[in-house]
Amino acid sequence: MSVHTKNRNRTSRSWDGVADWYIGWSGAEGSRHHKRLAIPALMELLQPRRGEAVIDIGCGAGAFASAVLEAGAAYTGVDLGQKLIAHARHHYGGKARFLVGDATRLPAMPQLRPASFDAAAFLLSIQDIDPLEDALASAAWALKPGGRLVLLMTHPCFRIPRQSGWGWDEGRRLQFRRVDRYLTPLAVPMQDYGEAGRGTTRSYHRPLEAYVSALAANGLAVDALREVSGEDLAPRNEPKAMRLAREEIPLFLALRAIKS
Repeated sequence: MSVHTKNRNRTSRSWDGVADWYIGWSGAEGSRHHKRLAIPALMELLQPRRGEAVIDIGCGAGAFASAVLEAGAAYTGVDLGQKLIAHARHHYGGKARFLVGDATRLPAMPQLRPASFDAAAFLLSIQDIDPLEDALASAAWALKPGGRLVLLMTHPCFRIPRQSGWGWDEGRRLQFRRVDRYLTPLAVPMQDYGEAGRGTTRSYHRPLEAYVSALAANGLAVDALREVSGEDLAPRNEPKAMRLAREEIPLFLALRAIKS
């Protein structure tokens, strides 16, 4: 399967401009969001097994590597950020393989072969990658027939950058989630964490329909879905209304698809 070419004029962007900030926040083992919520949900759906080969697309500094290695699977991480890959290589040594490459153009990487991975993952990376169709075509290219792909992302229905947020209903004494826009795809500039002009990344919001349609177009059939709340991150003595909102309105969404 070849990567879609309709968006050749659009290129992926490296996170090198924010690498120092990201490594400080996440490191090679992941932030508390990774450790307590995202990675357990991803492992539940991906289920890497001993002897399998797993590719982590948009791997950053390799937060998912430890869980894959502990399961006895071989790990390959791909990211366009050279600083992030250098940090991951230094941390993991020869235990895992880390490659600098474009998530939307995996077939162009000479180190990779088609249909060579049992499982693939996007751990909190798919919403930073554009075009979506090319990224999923790349993942499908890398997977063996019957291989598993899991996308774990901030929930696109409730966590839309700059277009959603918390509100307080004084009359009902309830915290609610406000959504201002949803169906329209958006490329949202995020906060500048690096040097001026270099540290701004983009988050690509898409409705859930876009993910399911793009998966299907690349021969990937969704067979499982998990919605993950942020209740495990609640501070002690959090007010009841805030705790209820955190429990009921999910932070992350995970989709699993199987390559036909």
